[in-house]
Parts: sequence; C-alpha cells; structure tokens
Amino acid sequence: MSLFETTLRLNGFPIREAKKRLLEIQAIPEDQYASYIEKSRQAIVDFHFEQNSFYRAFLGAEKPNNWEDIPVMHKSDLQQPLAQRLSHGFSKKNSYVNKTSGSSGHPFIFAKDKFAHALSWAEFMDRYQWYDIDLNTSLQARFYGIPLDFIGYRKERLKDWLGKRYRFPIFDLSDDKLEGILSTFRKKKFNYISGYTSSIVLFAKFLQKKGIVLKEICPSLSSCLVTSEMLFESDKLLLEQTFQIPIVNEYGASELGLIGFTNKENEFVVNSESLLIEVLDENGMSVPKGIAGRIVITSLYNKAHPMIRYDIGDVGILSPSSTAKKPILLELIGRTNDIAKLPSGKTVPGLTFYYVTKSVIEDDGNVKEFVIEQSSIDAFHIVYTSEKALTDSEKKSIEAALDSYLEPGLSLTFERTAVLDRSNRGKLKQFVSKL
Repeated sequence: MSLFETTLRLNGFPIREAKKRLLEIQAIPEDQYASYIEKSRQAIVDFHFEQNSFYRAFLGAEKPNNWEDIPVMHKSDLQQPLAQRLSHGFSKKNSYVNKTSGSSGHPFIFAKDKFAHALSWAEFMDRYQWYDIDLNTSLQARFYGIPLDFIGYRKERLKDWLGKRYRFPIFDLSDDKLEGILSTFRKKKFNYISGYTSSIVLFAKFLQKKGIVLKEICPSLSSCLVTSEMLFESDKLLLEQTFQIPIVNEYGASELGLIGFTNKENEFVVNSESLLIEVLDENGMSVPKGIAGRIVITSLYNKAHPMIRYDIGDVGILSPSSTAKKPILLELIGRTNDIAKLPSGKTVPGLTFYYVTKSVIEDDGNVKEFVIEQSSIDAFHIVYTSEKALTDSEKKSIEAALDSYLEPGLSLTFERTAVLDRSNRGKLKQFVSKL
C-alpha cells in the first residue's frame, strides 16, 4: 500500500475495505440497481431514526412510510452544535469532522463515519483512474486557497506533501504571480491540474495572451480537473485550446464527497454508488428528467451524521438518458441562493446576469475576470479586472444586452479594480445579491 493510502489507514480510514465495497457495488447489474438504491436509502433512514435523536426529532413522532414524505433537510437545520447531531456511539474523536465552506451562506460543522469517508476517497480514486491519475504517484498542480493561520497553513502543506500536490496560492493572481506559475510548469513534471475554475481560467487567459500552449512546455500533463465553481462552455473551450489536454468537470461537496465527474465521453456522471441524487421542485416533488430543480442528496453510508434528502443549495437538470446505475447531470445551473429580483417582479438566477454580460464583456480578451453585485431592486454593479478600462461603447453594449435578455430600465455601474476579492478559501463568487 502506497504512502497516500497508508496515511489514510493510519488515520483510521479503512481504505482497503472501502475499495472492496465499491467494486461490489459497481458489480451490481443495472436491472438490480434500483433495488440496491431503495434498500440502501431505507437502511440509512432506519439507522438514524433508531440511533440519532436529532434525526428522530427532525422526522417527528413517526417515521414516514413513503420516501417522498421524508422531509427535505436544509443547511439551516444543521446549524446547531455537532454533538447534538451525532448518532449514538459516534463522537468527534471516532469520526471525520470538518466544516463546509459557507459559500451558501449557511456554514456548519459536519461529521462522517470513517468508513463513509474512506468510501468517498475510494470513489475519487476510481474516477481519477478514468484519466490515468494515481493519487499515490501522480503530481498535481493545485490551484486552491490555503488557510493563512500558522497551524492551518502547515497542516495543508503537510497534506499537499502526502498527496503529491504542489499548491499555487490563488489570492494574488497578478501577471507577475502568473509568470511565476508558468515558470514552475516549465520546471516540474506535473501529471494533472486541479483547482478552482476561475483561477485556472485566469491562468489560461494569461497563456493565451502570451501565445503559449501549456502542454508544449509541460509535456507530462495529461488532464485538468476544475471544481467548486461553474464551468462555462466558453471557458472549457478556452482551457482546451490553451492547455491541449482533456478538461474534466468535478462536482463535489465536503460534507458528501464526490457528486459528479465528467467521463471520457463528456458525460457528467453522477455518483450513484454511495449517494442518491434527486431533483425536486419548490414543493419537494420530483421533477421529470430534463427539467431543472433543486438538487437533493442522500448519503447512503454515513452513519455518524444524517445527510438524508439534504438540499445542497444547487440547481441542476438530470438527463433523460439517466438510469438508476448511471445518472447523468445534463446541466449544473448554479446555486439556489443566487437569485436576482427585478423591478417587474421577475426573479431570475443571478448567473443569468453573468452569462449575458460574459457574452459581451470578454469578446476581445481585455477583461480578465468580473463579478456582478445587486445593490438594489434595479441597480447592479459590475466589478472587473482588465488591461484597459471599458469604453462607453462597451458599457452601452452590456446595458443593451441586459435590456434585451432580461428587462429594460436596469441601472448599471462599473468599477475597474486590480484584483477581485475572493473568499477566504480562494473561491470567486460570480454573482452577489446584497438585497
């Protein structure tokens, strides 16, 4: 067993048993898979109803007979001390404990039992092998944030060393810093890139401006995995052109593990081995495949803490070609809390503003990054970084596009800045409502 897997095992995560269980699940035939899901979801509900007083109180006096009658769990429901939410026999000492990023506005501490966490790692390893990535040996170029406190910083650096990762801090992505990143790619034999979408896209724009193809200066590169932020089709094309390697969309959450991963046929395959993904309407009813709805997820193996019909805060669409064993995410649209309210009474996903503005603002490659803030019902503020300021003509084009696609009469202001503010984890939130 290699260093990475040995480290997991030394920390109490039974990775060998988890990998064995994953193979057993994957061997279940398609015609028996719906039964596996049904039995697994019922088993985890039964377990938490019997062993978890928090979940028993959440369900009420009686356990619902029908799956659809089990209430949806929201992040706000989990914002209470972790000790009150743990199942009988589990504690912080014998569980994996972490906290969510808080990007939804509802951060909380969660727990996973050690087998469930090991199973998540087994699934990551399995998907990475689709692209010949071995977490034990492949060198990763990592575009992520990092804690700035001494202990947190050293802890992440140790994890990077154990995980064969070379981290590029992304809080400052000025041209000088990007030049330094490029220099490192010339020297190191990276096997793959992984990190936040916006930071990797910014690096790609830097390379495009210099006329550099990354694969040519770092021939060992085989793939690029983007995660945590939206991957727009135009950005994916840019990455493919400037990197000349496959671009893989990874969808996950710290409290759940791997949710979705792009395969080599460019299908966004949903994790059906240890998770059950549902797409629901505002009333908690399942929507037909091909229709957008709230993504609600059940962790089938986490006994330490209930994650049952858990509303992760995202909106997505399942493909009509999805099966029980191979659900396919047709589109991941954005977060449910990124909603823009308009003077006419309409509400639209905040990313609509981003899509429309993006189609105009990036035509000539001048603008590197931008975010949109809604300050009042009819006022929007665009903060951007660029080589030169937007002209009046370009600003009018953006206003015209928003008039056409959304509604007329919206007030737009623009602010050019050297660096965009990112979260303390390095994520870039493309739309922010201050209403």
